[in-house]
Amino acid sequence: MKNSSAWWIRIPFFFFLIFGLMEYFIDSGGQPAFIAYPITQAFLLLVLLILIAIEMILAAIENVMFHTLSETAQERYLAKKQSRWQWDWGKRMYQKLLGSKPVEEEHEIILDHNYDGIRELDNKLPPWWVYMFYITIIFGVVYLARFHVFGDYDQELEYEREVAQAQQAIEEYKKTAKDLVDVNTVELLTGEADLKAGETLFSGNCAVCHKMDGGGGIGPNLTDDYWILGGGIKNVFNTISEGGRPGKGMISWKANLKPNEMAQVASYVLSLHGRTPADPKEPEGELWVDPNAKVDQVEVRQQDSTTLEVIMENTGTAF
Repeated sequence: MKNSSAWWIRIPFFFFLIFGLMEYFIDSGGQPAFIAYPITQAFLLLVLLILIAIEMILAAIENVMFHTLSETAQERYLAKKQSRWQWDWGKRMYQKLLGSKPVEEEHEIILDHNYDGIRELDNKLPPWWVYMFYITIIFGVVYLARFHVFGDYDQELEYEREVAQAQQAIEEYKKTAKDLVDVNTVELLTGEADLKAGETLFSGNCAVCHKMDGGGGIGPNLTDDYWILGGGIKNVFNTISEGGRPGKGMISWKANLKPNEMAQVASYVLSLHGRTPADPKEPEGELWVDPNAKVDQVEVRQQDSTTLEVIMENTGTAF
């Protein structure tokens, strides 16, 4: 009849166990279940009352059964109940690992000499210390053979491997963390989903100034070869993020759009190049040629005193 734990341990244990199971199985989104669904608070209160009632019933049953025992049995029961639980196996293992003699057996290991009445015990080293010492010897032999005899990897090679693994992990992380993109790391997006998202953002935010077909209105024409602040994905991304020339109307969109969304818009804007809008605006800015493009042949033809047309032939691509 002796309980191995006190009621003030059992009640919190089972209560929080049920609480944890409730939180695990109830889908409450980003909020705890007992906040998202107030009815669960009543359920937890009911559970607590049931646990307290069970403990009271067990205590009453124990009291009734105690009074049915004989006086001798009651004394044995009280003595057993008041005795402290001990982990006998753990104590034996502790003594074995410690390797020391009990106090009543210390006379067997007392050395003959003494100093000023102080005598010395010839205790052995603790087994755990001896075993660990043997393990370090074995480890040292294996290490010596592996790295100094058979010439396994050294610290420099290990460093290079870890850096390569870290770089690979960073690249994998960037694939799923697109909002880490900035003007230095942005790349042209060509996927259908990204361009579709860019078109949606463009129609909702940019078309009012550049028109739906990119022909230009208040803002410049986005389909020709001329750019006020430079073309290419990095320049266009930076223009969207930081805004255009001061006082010219183009605001900074970095407070309204996420980095990945700005990359989608910039990629969609570049996809408008070469299209024929319904009412194109006259070119503004300067003729822009991608400095990283591979050029097979460049023909420069002067059309008038202010305009140059550059035709770059690279697998049939004209700029």
